Amino acid sequence: MRAIGGLWRWRHNPLRRTTDLVESWLALASLLLILVAAPLIGVLLGAAAEGALQRSVREQRAQRHEVTATVVRLLADSALAADPETTARDLRSRVLADWTAADGTPRRGPVIARVDDPAPGDRFRLWTDDQGRPAARPLDPETATTHAVLAGFGTALLTACLVEAVRRLVLWRMVRRRYARLDRAWEQAGPDWGRTGTGS
Repeated sequence: MRAIGGLWRWRHNPLRRTTDLVESWLALASLLLILVAAPLIGVLLGAAAEGALQRSVREQRAQRHEVTATVVRLLADSALAADPETTARDLRSRVLADWTAADGTPRRGPVIARVDDPAPGDRFRLWTDDQGRPAARPLDPETATTHAVLAGFGTALLTACLVEAVRRLVLWRMVRRRYARLDRAWEQAGPDWGRTGTGS
């Protein structure tokens, strides 16, 4: 609103400088870009991210299968010494397990059992890929939508910040030029500040 008020105030003012009018138009253009363009860009990018993430969800659901695994035995903690990001619970739950792949072939390998205090014979659910190897749980559609919304919101916010940064940069350069012109005018006025010829 200040931008519109500024434009109206400078319309017929005899003291109006060209830079004052440019500043007001710049503020109005920035306001419109922040209110219209930034949300539009955020919505467009969010929609594109939503489409890509939902495709990824469908692909993951087609390529990953949930199977039932059976604990054969617990594995020693030293097997994971190379992975510093593994939590203590994961260390305790590292087991050798048997499962049947989606194609029907029997598999055996080290996995993390999502069971409290696993013991031989315990059964748990395990996600595998098309080759029967353990895989991460596929992304669910709700999480994909949340990520897309966050991406759209972040893009809109980033666009608004970028517009404001450009406005401030342009304004800063205009003010520097104005001060440079003022300095030149002071230099032309001379060292006596305009008192030449007054008889003093």
